[in-house]
Amino acid sequence: MAKGNHLFDCYSPPDITFERGQGAWLTTDTGERYLDFIAGIAVNALGHAPKDIADAVTEQMGKLWHLSNMFLVPGQLELSEKYCRDLPWADKVFFQNSGTESLELAMKTARRYQYGEGREQRYDIIGFSGAFHGRTFAAINAAGNPKYLEGFGPRLPGFIHVPFGDHDALEAAVSETTAAILVEPVQGEGGVRALPPECLRGLRKLCDDNDILLIYDEVQCGAGRTGQLWAHQWVEGGEPDIMAVAKGVGGGFPLGAVIASEEAAKHMVPGTHGTTYGGNPLAMAAGNAVYDRISDDGFLEHVRDVSNMFRQSLAGLKDEFPELINDVRGKGLLVGLQMVNPGDNLVAKTHALEHKLLVGTAGDNVLRMAPPLVISEADAREAVERLRAVFRGMETAE
Repeated sequence: MAKGNHLFDCYSPPDITFERGQGAWLTTDTGERYLDFIAGIAVNALGHAPKDIADAVTEQMGKLWHLSNMFLVPGQLELSEKYCRDLPWADKVFFQNSGTESLELAMKTARRYQYGEGREQRYDIIGFSGAFHGRTFAAINAAGNPKYLEGFGPRLPGFIHVPFGDHDALEAAVSETTAAILVEPVQGEGGVRALPPECLRGLRKLCDDNDILLIYDEVQCGAGRTGQLWAHQWVEGGEPDIMAVAKGVGGGFPLGAVIASEEAAKHMVPGTHGTTYGGNPLAMAAGNAVYDRISDDGFLEHVRDVSNMFRQSLAGLKDEFPELINDVRGKGLLVGLQMVNPGDNLVAKTHALEHKLLVGTAGDNVLRMAPPLVISEADAREAVERLRAVFRGMETAE
């Protein structure tokens, strides 16, 4: 450990210190510029230091920072009205600080609903292999990834996992103890895999037929990232009962939320849940300003246009480097390149950093990209050129 570094060793960041950013670009303390195509893992939806968001938070900082939910926060009423206005199935919102907290409440809401309806035996939550729902105890158990469960004691009861895309296994798993099905419309950590529309509609029907609730985890794929305001809005007839969101909704400010139907949330009464920081005035100032930007039709059209261009260019890279790239995955500006050779996603990420391009990785040997939604076509072309240089170097090394 470096002298003077008293941080937990849970991360091993490179020896680079970023000092400031603008849009999709970051500048180090030595003046070097990097193109950011991971955006704090899909968080900085509007890029770095967007002036309108900074102005909104700065103005609020001069008024009131924190109250707790003992008192009414007007910004919560404003933002919840916007969410429910644009989601016909939604009626209730609870604000959190993060994605994993939002998933915790989403699962609590589902179990509490079944309890309130006199079905106390219904507490199992069915999830899918490759899922990622956060790092709290319940979240790692809901996802079931052995890598994240190792060393943290016995698995919690009440969580069932089925293979991703195995419809027969899913139907067989549903029983009289099932409370809800939990799924990401586009898996992030699991390999940037989008569920086909017929699957989302099938999940909705399965839940309706069995008196269970459908929970969507749109922490990573929501907030405009796929080119719709919320990823499930690409599919008519695939609406959830409960949805957990975070990451992009705050544009970089810690903010999450659970959005639910009146029916699903009706048993969440005083005393069933709480948060000290969640929904504080600063977070609401950021959240309202972000939502006003990302909910604009012109903004979403830009995301769709630039993502189409970017994905076409990535498909060109796949054709150019067939020995390295197996598949182009994802939706909108949540994109993955599945590599051919095991571990090459990590190799590509390292080489991309050498070319001053920031990208991430995901499961199933995927190189993951989730750039700011405000990127230009020029930014996208520049990222592709840097990736081309990365793959040429890897090809030569082989």
